[in-house]
Amino acid sequence: MTSADPLPPTKATPQDRVRRHLTVRGAVQGVGFRPFVYTLAAEHGLTGWVTNDADGVTTEVEGPAAAVDAFTDAIGTRAPPLAVVESVEPRAVPVLNDGSGFTIRPSASSGTGRTLIPPDTATCDACLAELADPADRRYRHPFITCTHCGPRFTVVTGLPYDRPRTTMAGFPMCPDCAREYTDPADRRFHAQPIACPACGPRLTLRRGQDDLGVLHDGEALAEARRLLAGGAVVAVKGIGGYHLACDAGDPTAVRTLRKRKNRGGKPFAVLADSLETVHRLAEVDEAERDLLTGPRKPVVLLRRRTSSADIAPGVAPGSPDLGVMLPYTPLHRLLLGLPGDPPGPPVLVMTSGNRSGEPIVTDDAEALARLDGLADAWLQHDRPIRVPCDDSVVRICAGAELPVRRSRGYAPLPLALPLPVLPALAVGGDLKNTFCAADDRYAWLSAHVGDMDDLSTLTAFAKATAHLTDLTTVTPRLLVADRHPGYRSTQWARRTAESRGLPLRQVQHHHAHVASTMAEHGLDGTAPVIGIAFDGTGYGDDGAVWGGEVLIADYDGFRRFAHLRYVPLPGGDAAVRNPYRMALSHLRAAGVPWSDGLPCTAIAPPGERRLLERQLERGLNCVPTSSMGRLFDAVSSLAGVCHRVEYEAEAAMRLENAALGAPDDVGDDGRGRAYGFILEAEPGGPELPLTADPSPVLAAAAADVLAGAPAPAVARRFHRAVTGLVRDVCAAARRRTGIATVALTGGVFCNALLTEGCSAGLEEDGFTVLRHRQVPPNDGGLALGQLMVAARTKE
Repeated sequence: MTSADPLPPTKATPQDRVRRHLTVRGAVQGVGFRPFVYTLAAEHGLTGWVTNDADGVTTEVEGPAAAVDAFTDAIGTRAPPLAVVESVEPRAVPVLNDGSGFTIRPSASSGTGRTLIPPDTATCDACLAELADPADRRYRHPFITCTHCGPRFTVVTGLPYDRPRTTMAGFPMCPDCAREYTDPADRRFHAQPIACPACGPRLTLRRGQDDLGVLHDGEALAEARRLLAGGAVVAVKGIGGYHLACDAGDPTAVRTLRKRKNRGGKPFAVLADSLETVHRLAEVDEAERDLLTGPRKPVVLLRRRTSSADIAPGVAPGSPDLGVMLPYTPLHRLLLGLPGDPPGPPVLVMTSGNRSGEPIVTDDAEALARLDGLADAWLQHDRPIRVPCDDSVVRICAGAELPVRRSRGYAPLPLALPLPVLPALAVGGDLKNTFCAADDRYAWLSAHVGDMDDLSTLTAFAKATAHLTDLTTVTPRLLVADRHPGYRSTQWARRTAESRGLPLRQVQHHHAHVASTMAEHGLDGTAPVIGIAFDGTGYGDDGAVWGGEVLIADYDGFRRFAHLRYVPLPGGDAAVRNPYRMALSHLRAAGVPWSDGLPCTAIAPPGERRLLERQLERGLNCVPTSSMGRLFDAVSSLAGVCHRVEYEAEAAMRLENAALGAPDDVGDDGRGRAYGFILEAEPGGPELPLTADPSPVLAAAAADVLAGAPAPAVARRFHRAVTGLVRDVCAAARRRTGIATVALTGGVFCNALLTEGCSAGLEEDGFTVLRHRQVPPNDGGLALGQLMVAARTKE
């Protein structure tokens, strides 16, 4: 790295001068921090230097004491927009009086601490303006970036963060870019991914693995737009991996992509060309608009409008939400078109470039092979991707951000921990896997890895753990995993612990969920909480499948205060894939006949129904479950909403959608509920745990269905019943324990209708309610809780 020209020396007299060494830690590399320090020193008339090292950014300044004090105060409070300053550590050093001005020194590789790499950030307004300006030398450049935007985490290969330690190392700067890179007054001063059409990455469009008909740069982009407008599926290489794109308004193109990817009915996310277009697709409030247009630009789940000509019905069938994002890379912006471009689709389906169950593709040769048969063409570029990084998915729930998938734009920013932990690696679960490296008071959650049911995903997981621990300089002294013996993540942790001679600790699934909520809210664990952990599947301490749990928990342990009554899970995964089996199991447990007038009975083939009845009578292949997720599935089928699922939580999502179609006061009994659970102690058993018996709910719902009640009414009444159960069980827990803080966690609380109802009701009852705002409530947040339970140290 070439040092900037020194600033002119200060004119202060020697008697007034002091010299101070400052170490700035945090996400301070690759965000324009050194030019900021350079400019700040000029503002205060100081001499000295600044550099990157393994600790972060280190600087020494010399000048009048008052000016040095002002500089020290400003360095943390006036940092660049992408910087995250965790600490500024000053110490006095001897005055040099060398009059050498102020310089930016080459980066140093030594250091004892760690720095933080910022996440990839959406293209800033200044770069977007240049992208669309015919007079600018980066006009239509698909890789335009500056110190305030662009790829960071996905291109870094090592620390300190400098161009030689990024995937831009193979692109020597042209004289014009080199001049900008070394000019402190330029917006691209030390922007490591800096490039232009003369020296940067190039686009290539291919139709297959041969080189016939290959197009480059502007021609490649124009042909990709033409193909998309004509109904083709194009694999598009982004900053964190490939997407599969097609015209979201073309029913045939959407149907083709869905069939090729074996997507079933799972909703697609879409990329819209403008906020105005988004308003045509969905309802957008102020908080949602801020997420859509902010520097992270995640996929935002919005309540969709009834219909829109820009969206084919097959984009998100049966979903109450539409996942929408705005362009976050210059290539996205160009794909959707600049002013004067030929008309094209205003909305594109933009889904992860992979086959079902596999991780997102990042390698170009691999993309041609693995996406063969899915894509009609490949729009590639020659900048390597170091780290896979899927799009983040968020929603606004009860006025606050609720992460559903924490990945691009968020990873690898750390979470501050309320208590110190040993250097450790927690591997999370098997669904929606993310893992977590931590040391002392910081935890780094990985980008989204995916479901651990494929060898390629396990390989990607192993590579990602190595990369994140290298970047964070965390050398694990402990591995942490779920207690489920069949989880692939747990098996990987066991093998790795044995090979490295490390201890392995295993944490109960729902305890980890509650602990993750406590950790992100900064609780130190000295006071327990009432943890409402509702999900689909979690390995219970008694060998049953838990999932409707009320725990009195802190980091040291938990007590099971209440749970949903056990019912058989007939056939295991067969019951998960076919909610009508779960409905019939619940009805039988509730003593409700399998009437032919019930949709869940009518859909079951007579032969299967007879076999299922014998299976339930004899308990064959019927693990008991207390899962709230499976109860949602059962009611979804009972109400005639969803009988077979093609993706996780489909039945529950469609039940929520149905509930949103009912009037707010449907079936209101005066207390805001029409169905009700029975909360009682086990007959003849100990006083705790209590059981929540859904029999009255199922009986009332079945009676409503037989009487002709519409599905939205049944769905709304069921949501009210679950909200009422949460309020009742929390009230009972407070009476017995005095605890008035409730943590809502688990994948069921991705349901906004339920979360909003529970939060409002509990707050009305005088509880403090903790909801997820930094990590997902589903298994994507599990690793954080695992760490807090297993790796804490005494201060």
